[in-house]
Amino acid sequence: MTSSTGTTSTHDEVEGKVHQIKGSIKQGVADLTNNPNLHDEGTAEKIDGKVQEKIGQVKRVFEK
Repeated sequence: MTSSTGTTSTHDEVEGKVHQIKGSIKQGVADLTNNPNLHDEGTAEKIDGKVQEKIGQVKRVFEK
């Protein structure tokens, strides 16, 4: 695997989006099953995903 900052920023952005989607799915399942703990877990995963996506965006800015 080659190590370049472009790959790292893209990876962070994609992983961030994946976590946001997983969080949304968890929230949906939690709403259907009336599971507040799973809903909170989904919310936390969405927030983590947004942070990771922003980190990737910041890295992209500093690559240039």
